[in-house]
Amino acid sequence: VAITTRLLVSHLSGIRHYEKDIKKVKEEKEKASRAFKLTKPYQDKEQKEKEGKGIEKTDSVKPRKEREGEVKSQNSKPGRRDKEFEQEEYYLKEKFESVIESLKIFKNDPLFFKPGSEFLYSTYGFTLLSAVVERVSGQKFTDYMLKMFRDLDMLSTVLDDNEAMIYNRARCYVYNKKGRLVNAPYVDNSYKWAGGGFLSSVGDLLKFGNALLYSYQAGQFKNTNGKLLPGYLKPDTVAMMWTPVPKTEVSWDRDGKYAMAWAVVEKKQQYGCCRQQRHYASHTGGAVGASSVLLILPEELDSEAIDTGLVAPPRGVIVSIICNMQSVSLNSTALKIAREFDKEKWAQ
Repeated sequence: VAITTRLLVSHLSGIRHYEKDIKKVKEEKEKASRAFKLTKPYQDKEQKEKEGKGIEKTDSVKPRKEREGEVKSQNSKPGRRDKEFEQEEYYLKEKFESVIESLKIFKNDPLFFKPGSEFLYSTYGFTLLSAVVERVSGQKFTDYMLKMFRDLDMLSTVLDDNEAMIYNRARCYVYNKKGRLVNAPYVDNSYKWAGGGFLSSVGDLLKFGNALLYSYQAGQFKNTNGKLLPGYLKPDTVAMMWTPVPKTEVSWDRDGKYAMAWAVVEKKQQYGCCRQQRHYASHTGGAVGASSVLLILPEELDSEAIDTGLVAPPRGVIVSIICNMQSVSLNSTALKIAREFDKEKWAQ
């Protein structure tokens, strides 16, 4: 078989995640799929009611399992545990000197399926991807990334290195089996720098989101007389990154598909005066003792404003949430916040 970087970045490689038993993985996917099918009609009905009345429903009248992401959030309550965090490899304490060295964890394990045929979220797929970056760039992956963060003015984004003294590093928490709040256990994330090994701040993630949104929209503003600086990435590159890939899925928003390292919901309305989907890109993060999300809701740009140069990129809403608590579902909250700001803007 052949595994390409595109397959890795879209989680279609067949490389395992933390669970080594393929039977258990298939069982969990089937359970999630059944739960979604049972709750989808209620979700659609509620969405139509919200849009018809122009109001947001409160949690008290929301269907009990609106979507898989919110089912997962139930695990964040005292005494409930997220099954994924029961995997032993989340709690590795071994320090790896390079990403090439950390490949030994999974390099001899069989693929779960033929690359390109199925979707399976895989942190180790991104570990292999970081090894590719390391070999191609001729630099340590961590050095390569830290230089990029400096370019983006993300000066608070650093390696999650246990030995280093990091100013304002947050303490992380989990609930134990008795439902009591305790400190998260010690782990060493050097085996997965690319998949969950950096510490950041809300401000830095907003800078990252703005840089991507600027790059995405810069190509649409053509009549700027050369006054507009280029984006950090080419517009076509970001558009490619935010184009849904067939055969993928997203656990935190079933309206979306996975693209290239991003979950993407496309703009869609099938019927007049019915449910609308706004285009947005997001990604959640889950670590031992921490949860996060970065969501980018691009503004639907008016062609006249673009052509006359009355506005300049980035245009849209970016929401970043970082929580020092394990297994907290944040995507739906971020989307509600983004929509409120977006609604407020159009009301002015």
